[in-house]
Amino acid sequence: MLARIATIGLTLLLAPAAMAQTTLKTAVDGTFAPHAMPKLSGGIEGFNVDLAEAIGKQLGKTVTVDAAQFSGLIPALQAGTYDFIVAPVTVSKERAESLLFTEGYLNTDFQFITKKGAPPITALEELRGKVISVNKGSAYDSWARGLEEKIGWKVESFGTQTDAVQAVISGRAYANVAGNTVIQWAAKSNPQIQLSYTYSTGLVWAVALRKDSASLRNELDQAIECLKTNGTMAALHEKWFGTKPAAGSAAVTPFPGYGVPDMPGYDATAHTPACK
Repeated sequence: MLARIATIGLTLLLAPAAMAQTTLKTAVDGTFAPHAMPKLSGGIEGFNVDLAEAIGKQLGKTVTVDAAQFSGLIPALQAGTYDFIVAPVTVSKERAESLLFTEGYLNTDFQFITKKGAPPITALEELRGKVISVNKGSAYDSWARGLEEKIGWKVESFGTQTDAVQAVISGRAYANVAGNTVIQWAAKSNPQIQLSYTYSTGLVWAVALRKDSASLRNELDQAIECLKTNGTMAALHEKWFGTKPAAGSAAVTPFPGYGVPDMPGYDATAHTPACK
């Protein structure tokens, strides 16, 4: 069941006060640190919560953010519960057949963690016979399951990324695979686990929308471009991941057109974003 645990709203007064502001509804996985996680004082915080707030500022609209399990986000989007999904969603050709995407705002590689003291992983083949934990419904889930026969590992899915990490700590799984930003945060926050092998994907995270939301997709795409050029995205990267984004990376590079080039739904129309 979707549970609203936080609502953020930020409206820029770009029109007369009497003019009603549009509200956009979005959602995150509220346990997917450091992208979204519970605050001790209540509510949620994280990179993607701040990103939603920054998008709202740029558009001059109110954005409300729900928190739910990742596996339920896309079905809820398709059902019309949300206008877009600001949670990290990896863009793939399969997903782009049924969803619209903005341009990428972060590069995403796959990285593993193991229990502290485990030997370093230098190749996927070394994980033959091991149990790998993943967040159910995520890109890492489908990727790992697609390699089960080839690599010879066993994949176990968990409702949250936190539970997938806990499986490694408890010994239920040998390793957990997730996005590099999430894995780095987990290792930084928990002395019982350590960083291990990184698998480069060439993929990006982007905001997901329904296929009938081309106009809104283009608005969000331009807002993201503005956040890249005005330094907001880089500042959020340093705040939550502890590093500056690399030159040429998706976090600081506006892309031509709307969406992710070479993916279904990409619109090559040239444009100049009207940044505030």
